[in-house]
Amino acid sequence: MKNRILLCFGVLLVLFMTVDASAADRPRKKRKKSKTDTVLVIVRDTVQVNDTVFVPYDYMTGEIAGPAGRVAETCEAVSDAEKPGRTYRPVVRPGIEVLERMDFAPLRGKRVGLVTNPSGVDRNLRSTIDILHNAEGVNLVALFGPEHGVRGDVYAGGKVSDVTDPATGLPVYSLYGATRKPTPQMLEGIDVMVYDIQDVGARSYTFISTLGLVMEACAEKDIEVMVLDRPNPLGGNKVEGCVAEDGFISFVGQYRIPYIYGLTVGELAMLVNEEGLNCGQTGGQPPVRCRLTVIPMEGWSRDMLYEDTGLPWLLPSPNIPTAGSAINYSAAGICGELYNFLNIGIGYTLPFGVFGAEWIDAEDLKAELDSYDLPGVEFRTIYYKPFSGSSAGKQVKGVQYFFTDYEAASVTLTQFYVMQAVARLYPGRKPFQTASRIGLFDKVCGTSYIRTEFGKAYRVSDIERYWNKDVPAFRTLSRRYWLYPQH
Repeated sequence: MKNRILLCFGVLLVLFMTVDASAADRPRKKRKKSKTDTVLVIVRDTVQVNDTVFVPYDYMTGEIAGPAGRVAETCEAVSDAEKPGRTYRPVVRPGIEVLERMDFAPLRGKRVGLVTNPSGVDRNLRSTIDILHNAEGVNLVALFGPEHGVRGDVYAGGKVSDVTDPATGLPVYSLYGATRKPTPQMLEGIDVMVYDIQDVGARSYTFISTLGLVMEACAEKDIEVMVLDRPNPLGGNKVEGCVAEDGFISFVGQYRIPYIYGLTVGELAMLVNEEGLNCGQTGGQPPVRCRLTVIPMEGWSRDMLYEDTGLPWLLPSPNIPTAGSAINYSAAGICGELYNFLNIGIGYTLPFGVFGAEWIDAEDLKAELDSYDLPGVEFRTIYYKPFSGSSAGKQVKGVQYFFTDYEAASVTLTQFYVMQAVARLYPGRKPFQTASRIGLFDKVCGTSYIRTEFGKAYRVSDIERYWNKDVPAFRTLSRRYWLYPQH
């Protein structure tokens, strides 16, 4: 533990030397609670939460921001009023940039494995693979590819194979398909496993499941796991959905957390690790805890959506081409698991952004949805021809939706209101009577209760309370793992 603390303060010394000398010469003014440029290095040595070391560092002053503690409790910064002539907006730096500003001190002298995909880049679109491969003192020895592969060249559900990365010559091990958890042979000779993938903030998105299996495998071999944190495109305040229940834990819902969980991937890793939620792919194993390090972002706050960060968006998977489609994933993706029911834009230019079918009257569907007067969401009619899938080349009619007040909107329930409207307009095409893959729908929901209760009368009011029953308790629990302030 002593050595780990010394490492943290060694990193702080490196950071201090990078601060503009002029900042040190400026007169110090009274500090006010406001936005912050704060970085933390979180090092975990034991299973006890109070053995996690929090070292906040303020780039604005070149000082330690306050007593060791969570950033949400200690962050301060120079207020906007103290910067005459301009409005202060913090620069959001993802974990890979913060690590680089540390001169890679936490990785120096170690053999490094990297779990990543094309979304693992800095603001200049440099791949984390290339950054670490070219970093002096960092020995990158292996790459690990989740669903869609390290270079993003595998479509949803496709097989990811073990290959050699042509750009670096490094071995690439597949973590999707027959092997979702790294084998001891894959981990041979690795001292630290780095994870850098853009998340979308939804429980069913499988990259966070891959992270849990990586943490499990590394715990078994006492290998450190390092998460380079990135923004949650849904922000840090939105929480929706019931906790996944026993019997419905799977690769598309591996943790007992709400569907929208309102945490960054670094915060989620800490919660899963400390709260004993990493219980294997089906949830039946004893909880596993690993040695976990999180390199937080600089400048991010919980009220930010991705468009507020100033960072480029690189699609983490083929059907999430924009930050907006990351939000839409939670609004339409559950419905999308009902095959042969509605087209949600997959196979067209608006993945997760529409609801339609060849047999729908678009005007009638819009009128029905408008009659619900849903807070924060508006609909328009749309007519389109998908270029792939079961409706390829055929005219699909339906609605496109827009979140006009994101905070007020119930993102996940949007799709259930669409299903309610379809059931009322087309009694012969009710969702669970028409669709296939019902089992996967239940796994994504984390329960069968939603389907069985909703299917009785197709009224959202019948499931709304159950769907959100776990939100208050999870908000209280997850706040313990906040690394970023709420402005």
